[in-house]
Amino acid sequence: MPSQLSSTRPRQRRNTKMSAAALTLLASTASMSGHGVTAFLAHTATRRTASSSAALLSSSTSTFMRRSKAMTTPFTTKLFSTTTEEEKATAFRTTTTTKPFTNSKYDEENQSQGIVGSYNPSAFESHIYKWWEDAGCFTPDAKQSKECNTKQPYVLPMPPPNVTGRLHMGHAIFVALQDVLARFHRMRGKPVLWLPGTDHAGIATQLQVEKALIAEGTTREEVGRDEFLKRTWQYKEEQGGHITRQLRSLGASADWTRERFTMDADLSEAVVEAFVRLHEKGLVYRGEYMVNWAPMLQTAVSDLEVEYSDEEGKLFYFKYMVEGGEEFLPVATTRPETIMGDTAVCVHPEDTRYKHLVGKKAIVPMSNGRTIPIIADEYVDMEFGTGALKITPGHDPNDYAIGKKFDLEIINIMNKDGSMNGEAGQYEGLDRFDCREKLWEDMEGDGLVIKVEPHQQRVPRSQRGGEVIEPLVSSQWFVKTEGMGAKALKAVEDGDMKIVPQRFEKIWNNWLTDIHDWCVSRQLWWGHRIPVWYVGESGESEYIVARNEGEARKQAVEKGHPEDVILRQEEDVLDTWFSSGLWPFATVGWPFTEGEEDSDLARFYPGTCLETGYDILFFWVARMAMMGLELTGKAPFDVIYLHGLVRAADGSKMSKTKGNVVDPLDTVAEYGADSLRYSLVTGVTPGQDIPLNMEKIEANRNFANKLWNCCKFVTDNALKGADEEEMKTLGVNGPIGKEEFEKLSLPERYIVSKCHSLVASVTSDIENYQLGAAGSKVYEFLWDEFADWYIEISKTRLYEGAGGGGEEEAKAARRVLVYILDTSLRLLHPYMPYVTEQLWHHIPRPSATEDQVAHALMLADWPQMDDEVPLTTSEEAVSSFESFQALTRSIRNARAEYNVEPGKRISATIVAKGSLKDEISAEVKSLVALAKLDPEQVIVVEAGSDEAKAAAAVESVQLVVQDGVEAYLPLSGLIDPVKERKRLEKQSEKIEKEIQKLAGRLQSKGFVDKAPAAVVDKAKNELAELEDQAAKIKSSLEALS
Repeated sequence: MPSQLSSTRPRQRRNTKMSAAALTLLASTASMSGHGVTAFLAHTATRRTASSSAALLSSSTSTFMRRSKAMTTPFTTKLFSTTTEEEKATAFRTTTTTKPFTNSKYDEENQSQGIVGSYNPSAFESHIYKWWEDAGCFTPDAKQSKECNTKQPYVLPMPPPNVTGRLHMGHAIFVALQDVLARFHRMRGKPVLWLPGTDHAGIATQLQVEKALIAEGTTREEVGRDEFLKRTWQYKEEQGGHITRQLRSLGASADWTRERFTMDADLSEAVVEAFVRLHEKGLVYRGEYMVNWAPMLQTAVSDLEVEYSDEEGKLFYFKYMVEGGEEFLPVATTRPETIMGDTAVCVHPEDTRYKHLVGKKAIVPMSNGRTIPIIADEYVDMEFGTGALKITPGHDPNDYAIGKKFDLEIINIMNKDGSMNGEAGQYEGLDRFDCREKLWEDMEGDGLVIKVEPHQQRVPRSQRGGEVIEPLVSSQWFVKTEGMGAKALKAVEDGDMKIVPQRFEKIWNNWLTDIHDWCVSRQLWWGHRIPVWYVGESGESEYIVARNEGEARKQAVEKGHPEDVILRQEEDVLDTWFSSGLWPFATVGWPFTEGEEDSDLARFYPGTCLETGYDILFFWVARMAMMGLELTGKAPFDVIYLHGLVRAADGSKMSKTKGNVVDPLDTVAEYGADSLRYSLVTGVTPGQDIPLNMEKIEANRNFANKLWNCCKFVTDNALKGADEEEMKTLGVNGPIGKEEFEKLSLPERYIVSKCHSLVASVTSDIENYQLGAAGSKVYEFLWDEFADWYIEISKTRLYEGAGGGGEEEAKAARRVLVYILDTSLRLLHPYMPYVTEQLWHHIPRPSATEDQVAHALMLADWPQMDDEVPLTTSEEAVSSFESFQALTRSIRNARAEYNVEPGKRISATIVAKGSLKDEISAEVKSLVALAKLDPEQVIVVEAGSDEAKAAAAVESVQLVVQDGVEAYLPLSGLIDPVKERKRLEKQSEKIEKEIQKLAGRLQSKGFVDKAPAAVVDKAKNELAELEDQAAKIKSSLEALS
């Protein structure tokens, strides 16, 4: 049975209020708006001539395209006209902190200005985006020509936002995630098509135009369909385009030259073709079923457009008198007005209170004696309420099912506008809510009222208009979905489509297993008019489904009608989700280029990944899957990646009422697009809701500033000693190989190893759609490893005062600094595209390839282009340097514990074994710099040597770093011996507890006998190490005595 009444998660409401800073940002990106227009006209000009029904769309679309080019200046002026003079001045200062770049020379001018001041994203983000877009960086073959690139394209169909919509966090999250995927795969050498576009948003757009007409004192019915559509296209021209400019401000690298609109002429023709083909397959039919009816809009609406709110209402108890006596059935309802449409009273067959009444008649209140049957069904819960239910098949989905089961009469008591019709008798013409009050008053006068109680209830409201939805039976067009749903179900079961995260497969399976036919008709004028023609001057018993009126007339003649027979096209339009369901294949040429080997359809369909929110898994994703499989024979995409909803910091839903809405334009204006994007993507897992707070965004802005300063250090300090010839060799055109790697010193081998491991991990994570984890790893590496450790160590190679001065050592440091920074910028680019692009232009780079449309980071190679060739790493170097780090931290901690003055240099004896001793010896100057030691009073000795024994004999602070690494810091002038004794005693107590715990474990027969031998051996080794540490601490305590 078709159904449009199941509960659904409501969409996020838009927050359209923008601050002056956000208005400035929007104004600065307004100049981007026309870039896709010319290409769009060229793109659509080659399409087939549209059908008669689409011709109007084509004309209006062309008009919009002509006008949209002239919109930029007025739009900007209008934005600034809403702000104060001070806000205008502030906005101007914000956008002119550096000299604006001329687009054609962005690369050179960016380099010539240098890295100036601190991180200020408003100074460069819009300039970079314009350069990218003008250069053609977003097209599939921007990195490598189609002829040279043999890799499979990576295709992302962008979920089309409403054409007249405004940016909210729901848009921001999908841009952030999809852009990560697009930029990553583009850098890996795949032709990437991220295809953007907008949806005509039938209900939302029509509602706005109807409100404007009402304000003028007229209605759509009064102006007529043609004039109404003219006004709607005009509204779309005036309001459309804002959303795509706003998406650009977030850095969306979509191919705007292919931007589509669901009512483009060729897409409209594709919609008609789809409807006709589905009808030819026997999958389209017209029938009377219950739908969600929006009285103000006077149309059926989908489940997605219904929001349920918990509201305080009333529960009305009344008497249903039994015919022929004084008995009555007590019944309760929240909607007394529907009593006029009752066709039965139902009780449980085993309910002893009413069992004797089954089969008798009850009298409908205020109906002039109309009677209805008393029936029995196990559907009724005897323990709930009175145990007797009024059945209104024409206005309740559950009652509709019972009505079908018992073949009850279905009575519709309401007009399309929510007023009562003739079936309501004396209440005809009253609004449904006025009828409720009047009917109850009359029933009270007739002694039929029992009581009224307060009642909390879930009220269905139209998402667009806010009115209470009325379930009613109506003639609609439906698509049979059982067979189509089975194909979509099988596609996931067979692995043709993969859902990420996998847990949503269960929900997918449950929904498609219990699927209902799809009501696709809407009683609107804005949208794709259903391609059905009724034959004759009146009636709907005979109809023809055709691609256009000419084809319909031909079919009518073939059926025996005269050539001048009157044909009337269906007034209804198709559900917006119907046209959106064709998005992955209609946007790349279906049905016009079916079977053509060199077409966009052959190259870019099926798509690779459909990334969207889990809240529209069924309403859009499932329908795309069903339509794609039915009309093309292929699943429309390989992967369905589902993200969660962006919520307030406390996990609650963002709401204007609560005042917790975070506006993305305001956020970008204050913190930059990169900080917002990074905050949305990292720290979350697929499918989980994302709590967003400004502290996180600010922290990520600080991270961008840290990256900015790292790059300034490299360009303004580290590279100052490089001559022109060396600078030419520093550009990174591939990974550091084994031969070069092995010549490097320990810190350099360590940071390169960690970097290469990071590359492999991030690459694997993104390939497997673990985008949050990948982004967080880059953050941790840059902040914790590169900035905190290697940059500081590099100074000991570069500056004479820090122990450096050797030319070869300095060159190696510059080489590694540039290599790590370059690699890190490439890894971070998909997440933070603006700041990484801006900085990359200031470090030595290899030349762009001949095929690249621009010398841009977004078109540079990913650090790992070939998964089959692992990057060079050394576990030994990592282990050795981690020992060095542990030693450094131990000395720093000791300094802090004993309150050593920050500027005071202290002496130290380092004890280590074998090769580790040699590695530490080679990096004494690094240890001196990081731990603030006295270079004249630091020695590194072999463990067990006479020097080591001598160091232990001196009154010192002993630091047991790990097995084989110790440090002795002489106590003289450093510490209080009493305090040191307490520290050692505390450390001894801790180690003794660990020894007892581990010894007890090894004495357990169950552990020794059952645990794997490797685990037992590891425990024994740990115990031996702890006992050795305890002995050394004991010795130190004795020395203090």
